[in-house]
Amino acid sequence: MRRSGLIALVATTMLVAAACASDQGAGSTPTIDSANAVTEPVVFITADSLPEVEPITAQPGPNAPMRIVSLANGVGETLAALGVADRVVGRDETSDVAGITDAPVVTKAHSVSAERVLDLSPDLVLVDAATAPVEALAQIAGAGVEVVEVPEAWTLADMGPRISAVAAAVDVDPDELIRSLPSTSDPDSAQPQPRVAFVYLRGTSGIYLLGGAGSGADALITAAGGVDVGAEEDFDPFVPLTAESLVTLNPDILLVMTKGLASVNGLDGLLALPGVAQTNAGKNSRVIVVDDEVLLSFGPRTPALVDQLREALSTVMN
Repeated sequence: MRRSGLIALVATTMLVAAACASDQGAGSTPTIDSANAVTEPVVFITADSLPEVEPITAQPGPNAPMRIVSLANGVGETLAALGVADRVVGRDETSDVAGITDAPVVTKAHSVSAERVLDLSPDLVLVDAATAPVEALAQIAGAGVEVVEVPEAWTLADMGPRISAVAAAVDVDPDELIRSLPSTSDPDSAQPQPRVAFVYLRGTSGIYLLGGAGSGADALITAAGGVDVGAEEDFDPFVPLTAESLVTLNPDILLVMTKGLASVNGLDGLLALPGVAQTNAGKNSRVIVVDDEVLLSFGPRTPALVDQLREALSTVMN
């Protein structure tokens, strides 16, 4: 990733964390008006529509930790697949997968409470570059807890290295899991490639961002046979969404997350945002909505997500 893109991504992560904290602190999340949100050709991809995470047969080794706190984005899915879900005693809000949902959430966005983590008596805490604040992580490590930073994943190629890093930390052989990941073939260039804009929305906090190169969504859109319009223009991972840029890019489809759509009060609210109605996507109400905990997890279910995105692109364009 270009250095400017990385800096922008870090800055945006801080904005996203503040937005998520604001949303959760408000006490309730705006609900989607089903009369608006389920209007064709809108397509929803939910966690329930993806296959369940099945643990591999490999067993944890003798050095495997017994009490794990998962604070790295989306890593809970990988822990479940590695067969150590029952050892997860704390998690971040993105680690929302069967088997570990009973573990308490100890973060708001990527902001960690050291006290809440230490109260769980972990012997391993998994973090990534976005986990903050560093003072909290230092406090956890200073208490004698092993803190392991695993690499982030923003492309399909990043999945294997991250799985390997997580597996090494929990003393499980990852080969079976890595082999089980279906290969994602290159899109057929002979087929029409719809132009897609990934839009990050937190209407309750006034945050509206357009995804670009390195957002994570660009890799998924490309793998599914679409063109990410922000990445095509070599935009940084996230840039402020403006009416002018959206009209100029003129996407055929908008890709948003479930909580983002809820935060602008559903499809009508999305279509009312400046510039949206002037795009091909807005004129035809072409929207794909993916659950927040699924879209950028880059875990074992991601290949199935790509398959469903490919089908969704075809559905909304026909």
